[in-house]
Amino acid sequence: MVLKEQEQDITDYLILHQLPLDILLEVKDHMLSQVADIQAEENKSFDEAFHTTQKLWESEFRMTRYSPFYTEEIPVIVKNIVKARNNHLLKKSVLLGLISLAISFVFIYLARDVNHYTDLFRMQNGLFIVVPIVIWTFNYKMLKYIRHDHQYKGKLFYTMYQQNAALTLSVIGLMAQVIVKDGRYPYLFFREHDHSEIGYMLLTLILPYAVQVMIFFVMLNFFGHKKAVARVERFLNAG
Repeated sequence: MVLKEQEQDITDYLILHQLPLDILLEVKDHMLSQVADIQAEENKSFDEAFHTTQKLWESEFRMTRYSPFYTEEIPVIVKNIVKARNNHLLKKSVLLGLISLAISFVFIYLARDVNHYTDLFRMQNGLFIVVPIVIWTFNYKMLKYIRHDHQYKGKLFYTMYQQNAALTLSVIGLMAQVIVKDGRYPYLFFREHDHSEIGYMLLTLILPYAVQVMIFFVMLNFFGHKKAVARVERFLNAG
């Protein structure tokens, strides 16, 4: 059985490798289990079992890069976990974006005229600015955990999602650029069969879709960040 002091040794070891706290807690659970198994199966002391475990995990703590999400080097294990979760969230975001794109086509055929469609276009895309702001407003206590400089003991990010604030502001800024356009080209193409501006029509459909996918992605990241912070706070309060 691993004692509290020994558990702290494992925590301190992981802090040295600069894991975000949410990942640190996951890895610590695995390492605690692994150390206990080695002690039981190989009849080793804690120090011996911990040393063996460190050797097994050595390659996971090599430093690497993962742009554009991290500007500095991070451990391989952090990159692998973040990449897997980002890929999962990106798939969800693409699906949600396709649903929004389908709604855009519905609006094309519901609109009374090109001006009505422009209003619907701006309303739909404007929601991708308003809704994130409303969510942030109701979760204002979370904002400190998004700041790049808010770190545990001045060393560790609280969660793997913490550095996405700049990306969030960037994509909302892009959406602000989208909604100042009138978006008439899809309406003219599909309803009035005006095929003279196919390039603009495609751009008017694809660009908002791409920005919507990015906003879905950063907001799903925000909810993941919120959930991770809750676990981290339980750890901090217990300490």
